[in-house]
Amino acid sequence: MGKKMLLLGVYGMEVVECGGALAINVNNGGESYASIMLSSEKSRPQVTEAAAVLGVQMYFPSFQSGYVDVSPESKKKLVRIIREVKPDIIITQDPEHSFHDLDPDRRQAMILILESIALASREFALDELPGLEAHPIPTIYYMTPHHPNCVVDISLVWEQKNRAMDVLHSQMEFSGYEKGRAVHKVLDQAIHVYHGLATHGHFALAEAYKRDGNFHLKELINY
Repeated sequence: MGKKMLLLGVYGMEVVECGGALAINVNNGGESYASIMLSSEKSRPQVTEAAAVLGVQMYFPSFQSGYVDVSPESKKKLVRIIREVKPDIIITQDPEHSFHDLDPDRRQAMILILESIALASREFALDELPGLEAHPIPTIYYMTPHHPNCVVDISLVWEQKNRAMDVLHSQMEFSGYEKGRAVHKVLDQAIHVYHGLATHGHFALAEAYKRDGNFHLKELINY
């Protein structure tokens, strides 16, 4: 059964990196959304097109590269999106990974995202965001984590995910699009096979995630 799923990303490629889970949710009758903080004017149309391939609806809050902060105004931008979407599940970057990453704004963005998730469930800025009630903290999954604790079978949407990645020309200009895309395609398949079949998993191709907190099961499961 489909759910409301929201990706809180920073640069844009995250939409496709999590594209398997987002597309599966849409295919199951759910709604998938993504918010990208620092998509440039050049890359935004490509990110939007890639999202459309996956059935994902986009938000582009206005942040400036190099100036991401954790001010109340910045928090309100993300809190607004969370309260509008009312997600059951949020996907975002791995906190552990973000502190190693030398892409600018990753660390500040991580703090801002987690603070905003927490504040969206409280009485923060209710008067300044009229009509948007507090939304309980949803289940959180961290994407491409250093230490995953679950994987998602994306075999049935693998080609759909590849079509979405083909659209992101600006993401591969550092090495020339054709060469960059060819390299990405090989690396992507290797990573997804590693998290699937190569490690004696149940699936041929899988996206890796780390769920925040405990799994709450009504009974023990064997898969």
